[in-house]
Amino acid sequence: MTELLRVSGGPTKPEIIAVSLSKLDLKDGSNFFDIGCGTGAVSIEANKMVRDLKIHAIDAREEAIEVARKNFGSFNVENVTVFSGESSAILEKQPVGSIDCAFIGGTKNISRVLEVLAEKKAGSVVVNAVRIETVVNVINKMKELGLFDEVLHLIVSRGAPLTGETMFKPENPVYMVVGRSGAKKNNGD
Repeated sequence: MTELLRVSGGPTKPEIIAVSLSKLDLKDGSNFFDIGCGTGAVSIEANKMVRDLKIHAIDAREEAIEVARKNFGSFNVENVTVFSGESSAILEKQPVGSIDCAFIGGTKNISRVLEVLAEKKAGSVVVNAVRIETVVNVINKMKELGLFDEVLHLIVSRGAPLTGETMFKPENPVYMVVGRSGAKKNNGD
């Protein structure tokens, strides 16, 4: 079995990836943007789920870009374009209506990234965050932009040995904020 090469901050845990991708409502032929792609794990799983997916992986860190490219090669992900640079600047160059769905696993200036996704009429957006302040900012920004749909708090616990028996050992919790183009649900205060 092929192992993912790693980079700081990743990869996203498989269970979190599964829920994230289910919330994006990926379809054949979708333009999928993986913003803050890190190891490329989310893109690799999306590629397994959906035929003819057009993947656009973005990261500002050169180390992450190198690792993602190697992982894409190891997992035979050929339908991917990799962008190195600041995500909002890269997204601004995309035509309106060309971003079907976007996963944000980490990026600087997330408010601007969300503004650009709204301007480009992205169909669905999932933001995963571990910091409470980031979650609050993302929810408020999505509400302002008319994107906010729902927020989830996910905790994955794994079985671990304890005195010959099994206990559950929790991973760090992840907050998932889901947005949809034209969402009205939960946009009020």
